[in-house]
Amino acid sequence: MAGLIKREDIDEVRARTNIKDVVEGYVTLRSAGVGSYKGLCPFHDERSPSFHVRPQVGSFHCFGCGESGDVISFIQKMDHTTFTETVEQLAAKLGYELRYEDGGHGPSRQEVGRRQRLLDAHKLAEEYFRHQLGSPEASIARQFLTGRGFDQAAAEQFGVGYAPQGWDHLLKHLRSKGFNDEELTHTGMFSEGQRGIYDRFRGRLIWPIRDLTGATIGFGARKLHEDDKGPKYLNTPETQLYKKSQVLYGVDLAKREITRNRQLIVVEGYTDVMACHLSGVGTAVATCGTAFGADHIKIARRLLQDDGTGGEVVFTFDGDAAGQKAALRAFEEDQRFIAQTYVAVEPSGADPCDLRQQRGPEAVRELIAAKRPLFEFAIKAGLKNHDLNTVEGRVQALRASAPIVAEIRDAAMRPAYTRELAGWLGMDMDDVNRAVSSAGRRSRQGGGRGSERGGDATSSHGSGQHAQAGGVGQEAGAQPAFELPDPRDPVTRMERESLEVVLQQPAMLTPEQWQAFYEARFLAPAHAAIHAAIRAAGASGVSPSRWVEAVRQEVPDPLRSLVSELAVRPLPAHSDEALARYCRDIMNRLFELQITHLKAELIGRLQRMEPSADPEEFQRINRELMELEIRRRSLREE
Repeated sequence: MAGLIKREDIDEVRARTNIKDVVEGYVTLRSAGVGSYKGLCPFHDERSPSFHVRPQVGSFHCFGCGESGDVISFIQKMDHTTFTETVEQLAAKLGYELRYEDGGHGPSRQEVGRRQRLLDAHKLAEEYFRHQLGSPEASIARQFLTGRGFDQAAAEQFGVGYAPQGWDHLLKHLRSKGFNDEELTHTGMFSEGQRGIYDRFRGRLIWPIRDLTGATIGFGARKLHEDDKGPKYLNTPETQLYKKSQVLYGVDLAKREITRNRQLIVVEGYTDVMACHLSGVGTAVATCGTAFGADHIKIARRLLQDDGTGGEVVFTFDGDAAGQKAALRAFEEDQRFIAQTYVAVEPSGADPCDLRQQRGPEAVRELIAAKRPLFEFAIKAGLKNHDLNTVEGRVQALRASAPIVAEIRDAAMRPAYTRELAGWLGMDMDDVNRAVSSAGRRSRQGGGRGSERGGDATSSHGSGQHAQAGGVGQEAGAQPAFELPDPRDPVTRMERESLEVVLQQPAMLTPEQWQAFYEARFLAPAHAAIHAAIRAAGASGVSPSRWVEAVRQEVPDPLRSLVSELAVRPLPAHSDEALARYCRDIMNRLFELQITHLKAELIGRLQRMEPSADPEEFQRINRELMELEIRRRSLREE
């Protein structure tokens, strides 16, 4: 579009368009007196017609729900198009060339004519394919449909057809209708060879793909014959009409139900859309050979009137790895919606088409009714990638899951799912809450989930610069980044104080304390890296200066300044006795926190296991919990 359409052109298009002719494409009208017509309102459910149209003034009004407007607003409401799109579509049908305020022009009459020729070719092709479905050759196609529970009425409802085998059946048909080869090449229905163009779809079941207005703009085709060496599904390539990233199969049939119910169901295939609609789930659509992306979201938001007053988008994914990947990809786009997003997964892995066949329409409705929040599915899918029976696995799972919880748009839901995540991981609630809060801060600063997955993309210590370096234990070439730990956080503050003690006063620690320190777990990534460096450096038989330098050499470059800071920060003690007491107290606090972590992990294991399945293990864990509690109390008494 070149800019705002000139007001006089808008008025001219409105005046030239007969509103009665347009409305009758959606509503059956009958005379209601001189110059007036009425019918059942398309905007609300009613039994007696209260929707009136007056062609003379180009207006409509419903006395039941109050909807009213002109021909442009009527199309906008029915087809969910923008004002400009609507005017341009009407102008194209009239052959009227629009002008724009910046001096530009809309599509020329020649361009409009070419587009209309493409639409006409698709309409004729759809009619041809539908007719061919009744031919003897198409028995294999009819058997395919019958085998999936679709009868002739279903095929007609969705415009399903058949492309006969052979190289030029459709080509000859459209040539006979006056189309030349240059025009047909631009439809995407034909391929080019050395001898000219030939039918793209051969021996395949055909679904027409339509836009919001119901115009056919492309086709999807499934192979039926074993000797067909082509892909299982073959779609129209990108054309002037067909852009797969901007198309949702079934949207023409679903748009009214989507708007009425404020719900959009995204399924994976053509037969799934058919199965949903025939099962009473009339809000189902499918993408056409591509992931659900930004342009699809624009369509969905328009249909849902995604304005914060409700609405839901439900994705149906398989429970396998591909489904988990699709869920995470969908969650990446979740923030573009105001509507709530959900996932509906059948435990058996059956898709809606299979469910309808195996268990009837009710099973399809139950699948959608059993939806759960998309973020919950994304979290649980991610947890499966980690070994929750190990400390490292749980920490990695927390780092992967915390950003997802942090980006839950409903602030009231975040605390609840933080608690759920703590339970699933078997980790202390405070630790999980801090991880979620930290992830949220990084997301607001622009790091988002992507930085969390590859490491904590944050500023290097003391400089404010973003830095990355390989950490202790990282494979060569790995480049995690480290965030300056929050000094206000009580746990990270305690971690820092214990590192100060170990770096400055290694001789103060007993062998038992050293062992407990080595086994401790640090939550802040920077602290964890320094802890690992201390373990690698060792502490016996070296002077404090060499000790600190040995640790510095073991950490990534961005953390060396932090090691230096920890090594020189004054400890709050004014005598040797006070220093010894301070060091003992700090280490005891660290060990008490570790006991809290261990208890949370053990409790999580108890929650995940059935006592009757392994009674000995169940009792062993309970005994270990009791021993940890005794140890915790003894630390407090020291």
